[in-house]
This record gives sequence, structure tokens and C-alpha cells, in this order.
Amino acid sequence: MITRGLAEMVRLGMAMGADPRTFYGLSGVGDLVLTCTGTLSRNHHVGVRLGQGDTLDAVLAGMQAVAEGVRTSRAAAGLALRHGVEMPIVREVNAVLFEGKSCRKAVSDLMERVAKPEKGHP
Repeated sequence: MITRGLAEMVRLGMAMGADPRTFYGLSGVGDLVLTCTGTLSRNHHVGVRLGQGDTLDAVLAGMQAVAEGVRTSRAAAGLALRHGVEMPIVREVNAVLFEGKSCRKAVSDLMERVAKPEKGHP
């Protein structure tokens, strides 16, 4: 999932004119890995709670800090649409956050996608 997320980030960045190498440093891979695995990450906290069945409103109401990934996911989905970039993980995250889709269904839909050849990487 982490490598697929990185691929999505790189595709969007390249579509917007970024140097793909930007995403392979601390602010790209480093932040992505921390968010996915770090128990002190605010975004990780939100994901775990959603996976446990809590609603986004309940999770956010109980937090004192901002989980910037919530708003960022919506912005990324908009940018992907605008630039014609396929971002299935972002799409599923947004469905969970803002459309009431269950985490289990989102993961199932991601895992059952038809495999496609890699493209858009340097």
C-alpha cells in the first residue's frame, strides 16, 4: 500500500510539473512511511480509529491537533481530477472520509482492482 501510495504521489506531482526525485526524500517517502506506520502520527490515528468503526466527526472531535491528511485528501482528489491522474487510493480514502464508505469495502475494492502495467515513473 505504501509503494502504491508513493506511485500515486509521483504521478500527480509529475502531471503538475514536479521533479519526481522530490518524492523520494524525507518529505515524500519519509512522511508517507511515518503516516502509514507511526503511532504518533495524527493521520495514522485518524485511520486507525476509522478502521475501528468510529466516524470521522467523532475522531476529529476528540483530537486537539489537526490531522492535515483529511483536508489534503480532498485537495489531492481535486488535483487528480483536474490533471487527469488516476489515484485509486486517494479516491478510496475520500470515499471513506466523506461518503461513508466502510474501510473494509475500500480496502477490498483496492485489492480487487485489475492489475495494470506501471507507467509514469522516471
